[in-house]
Amino acid sequence: MTHLPPSVIDLLKARKLETSEARYFMSHSDMTFENDSAADGEDGVTVIMTIYHTGKVLFDAIDSVLCEPRVTQFILIDNGSSDKTQVKLRDLAAAYSHILLVQGQGNIGFARAANLGAHLANQPWLVFLNPDARLQPQCVPNLIAAAKDAPSPCVVGARVLNPDLSEQRGARRGEVTPVTTLLSLTRLSQIAPFLRRFEIHREFDDLPLSPYPVATISGACFCMAKRDFALLKGFDSGFFLHVEDVDLCWRAREMGGVVLFHPSAEVVHEGHTSRAEPMFVEWNKGKGLAHYFHKRAKGKGLWRRAYVWALVPLILGVSVLRAMTRARLREDEDDFPAE
Repeated sequence: MTHLPPSVIDLLKARKLETSEARYFMSHSDMTFENDSAADGEDGVTVIMTIYHTGKVLFDAIDSVLCEPRVTQFILIDNGSSDKTQVKLRDLAAAYSHILLVQGQGNIGFARAANLGAHLANQPWLVFLNPDARLQPQCVPNLIAAAKDAPSPCVVGARVLNPDLSEQRGARRGEVTPVTTLLSLTRLSQIAPFLRRFEIHREFDDLPLSPYPVATISGACFCMAKRDFALLKGFDSGFFLHVEDVDLCWRAREMGGVVLFHPSAEVVHEGHTSRAEPMFVEWNKGKGLAHYFHKRAKGKGLWRRAYVWALVPLILGVSVLRAMTRARLREDEDDFPAE
């Protein structure tokens, strides 16, 4: 991390990125908002991207951010990349004054990395973008415009597209529960019509004409005011990979805010580009779901807790079975041509 300004290095060392991260984030909120002029109508945007052995598509995603004129600051949190990719990221950071690159902390998980990016952000609007997702024209300004007019705290999710430009599963969803999760993971509702009433994915519904409320959006691309993110204490760092976006949406709604799906803010998401072991990915997804359901069951009575305890092992089992059917992707991070 020697390429970082000394103040940033000191900040990273001081925080240590432990489980007290959310409390640290809130206790320093005055510092975070010292130059925050969101209330004055300014529209500066920080894009936060967490990287972990993403593959060649990473630099297409980065280029899409660099082409967006509304982005004032671009924070790259590198949780793990090949040596050649790390060098290319450092070259980019040296070439663009608005890029802040954080490397050397190891794989601290998505939630902690994203919280770190939010804490380092110096703009009033935050856009979280996956490293395999490409911003489309007007995506960022459309997200911000919707968030400005919504109750606080507000989460605005983009319309996530597959590479063939069809809408991707997960960008607009209903309530995520143990039952709906099992049906989603197994796709049983596709072969058993009587189970379709539990289907929470809405990608085949008619596209609305304007942003509209949903229970859950996709973490592949979404926008929040920095003040709202701090109000929610950021992501719950108890999640390592996956489900932290579902939890954030739930907490925003519990606090009286709103979650919006924006039909005209589009991003093309490659998906399944990580070179991580499928078992690592699926196991952490299963653990994240278990953590989320146990959180929601607290204080809800014995029956609710028993229901969660009964279904969580099934969810973990299905996650493991899914991992066993997926092959690890070939390492291609070093395949891009040298400049």
